[in-house]
Amino acid sequence: MLKVENLNKSFGGVIATSDVSMNFPTESLSAVIGPNGAGKTTFFNLISGALQPDSGQILLDGHDIVGKSSAEIVHMGIGRAFQVAKLFKSLTVEQSLRGALLSPLGKSISLSGRFPLASTRDRAYEVMDQLGLTSKANIVSGVLSHGDQKLLDMALALVLSPKVLLLDEPVAGMGPEEREKMMDTVHKLWKKGGLTIVLIEHDMDIVFKVSQNIHVLSYGKVLAEGTPEQIRTNPQVIEAYLGSAKKDAA
Repeated sequence: MLKVENLNKSFGGVIATSDVSMNFPTESLSAVIGPNGAGKTTFFNLISGALQPDSGQILLDGHDIVGKSSAEIVHMGIGRAFQVAKLFKSLTVEQSLRGALLSPLGKSISLSGRFPLASTRDRAYEVMDQLGLTSKANIVSGVLSHGDQKLLDMALALVLSPKVLLLDEPVAGMGPEEREKMMDTVHKLWKKGGLTIVLIEHDMDIVFKVSQNIHVLSYGKVLAEGTPEQIRTNPQVIEAYLGSAKKDAA
């Protein structure tokens, strides 16, 4: 499904991503972890087209998407939810989702007017139902709780029916109840089938609980890959990441 080969990106003399290769099989749920500055967000920016690599390939269903714009990559089937939700804060939840549907179609969106295509309403409500947002359909996005704003950001990616969903720290800034709700939602989306999910997350309890495979980055390089149990017991990972995290918490 999604395969990254020998990906390199530097900013001046700073190497952000160094010869990174990863494979995310169809309908897998994978995590990319690593300490701050490991290159995780740069990695997502390269996949989503926000940045272009210096070299390497990003293959979606065997097609290299390097050089494509972010809009083209969304159209090809990669959606992304951000660490800080990117919302149309003056629009309601329903309007936001219908607007996201219309934008790729080249339709103009009036912020104060009605969205013209009836079919967009059906799709918007389908996604709202999946994410538990139906009761918030007529609430303006800017006044939603932090957790619901993160769910809406995910909905804006999902409404366009991606093949691959990138989740950048989906539980960042949430309390325990919201975190549980979010990860239950992510797991249900994955179990439903048809979606490949890749998440960046610092909460190791969540990573080990939901992920099939874990990829560890350190200083822009792949340090280790494997199942949760393999990563949990990997001496290099414990030294570079898990061990330091435990020390910080102590």
